[in-house]
Amino acid sequence: MQALISSGGIADLLIGLIVLEALALAWRRPARLRQAWPSLAAGSGLALALRCALTAAPWPWIALSLAAAGAAHGVDVWRRWRA
Repeated sequence: MQALISSGGIADLLIGLIVLEALALAWRRPARLRQAWPSLAAGSGLALALRCALTAAPWPWIALSLAAAGAAHGVDVWRRWRA
């Protein structure tokens, strides 16, 4: 388990699960995918930032991942506020 976490594999697993969730939504409920994409993108950005941190990636990659997650979250909040 320690190797899975320290290698960043846990983040890869999380990103894979998010992709599977998106594919399932696209297949069964495409309208729900259009509603859920900002949330899925925010989660993916956070998982990518985690992976970058665990694998000692340069700090700009972590910052970019967090900024993308924050932007996607902002879109999600804005869309929910309007609804």
